[in-house]
Amino acid sequence: MTERAGRVAQTVGIKDVARLAGVSVGTVSNVLNRPEKVSEHTRVRVRAVIDQLGFVRSETARQLRVGTSRILAILVLDMANPFFVAVAKGAERAAREAGLGVMLCNSAGSTAEEAEYLALFAEQRVRGVLLTPADTTGGNVRDFARRGIPFVHVDRAVPAAEGCSVSVDDVAGGALAVRHLLAAGHRSVTYISGPMSLPQCRDRRTGALAALREAGLPEEALRQVESARLDVASGIDAGARLLGLADRPTAVFCANDLLALGVLQAMYGAGVDVPGDVSIVGYDDIEFAAAAVVPLTSVRQPAAAMGRAAAEMLMDETGPDAERHTHRSVVLQPELVVRSSTRRLGR
Repeated sequence: MTERAGRVAQTVGIKDVARLAGVSVGTVSNVLNRPEKVSEHTRVRVRAVIDQLGFVRSETARQLRVGTSRILAILVLDMANPFFVAVAKGAERAAREAGLGVMLCNSAGSTAEEAEYLALFAEQRVRGVLLTPADTTGGNVRDFARRGIPFVHVDRAVPAAEGCSVSVDDVAGGALAVRHLLAAGHRSVTYISGPMSLPQCRDRRTGALAALREAGLPEEALRQVESARLDVASGIDAGARLLGLADRPTAVFCANDLLALGVLQAMYGAGVDVPGDVSIVGYDDIEFAAAAVVPLTSVRQPAAAMGRAAAEMLMDETGPDAERHTHRSVVLQPELVVRSSTRRLGR
């Protein structure tokens, strides 16, 4: 935009558009907000004037006038994880279909950054927030709830009395992973987890232990290596620790695919055959899982469906029928996707 055009865009108002188009201010407002109420001929004429003048609608002014924002905020735990990218894409598609925009932010697992973003959302008076909490104490969420802005927990189950949530049954997912390894003949499994303060990591371990009990094996058959982060670098570090063990495991279950890809990289670099010497199962089934040097067996989470469902719940809570909205806790089911990183022991 040229300097002159920039000045024009800042000074032109809706009254100028109405005057040049020969219509009322209300008609211009309808073209912008309720185009179905205006004839096609009038819409074309008003739109042509808007383009000619370089008029830009003030969202702040519109929000003050009608009392609602057209922006949904999404605050994810880690944008470096493709799983959360897929969640955000699902939410964005649903929002765009409803004529809403999105503001995507990343807490990077920091409770302080999460608090800052939630304060920003309150200042901007967004329509609502999709949130995967970084603060496991719930303090940030409780503070934000006092602002009166609706929000939905994503990838985190909460009782319906505390608000809406969309999650995946991670206990079932952990059980799927370990049942698969036990069916392949393994009698002990090493669980590579992220921080156990995260409920997802705890639930996946709970499911793994349940699968061992089903098979008549003691809980001691599940060894655990806890990582500080759920990323590839942490997986490489965990893999190096496994390589240093005298009784190296034959089966590894990782709390997410990034950890699993890191473990796979460590094994591959050390000349350890996957799955000949060790079978590896990940979690999430991100796009890179199938493209790994050894395609990764993984527990698939319906990430995009999770994001869409959460956005639809939030729009229901903030839409014209908001008074009839009731909080729900939706739990989606995972599925196991078997690839080349696992096979029957001894084959």
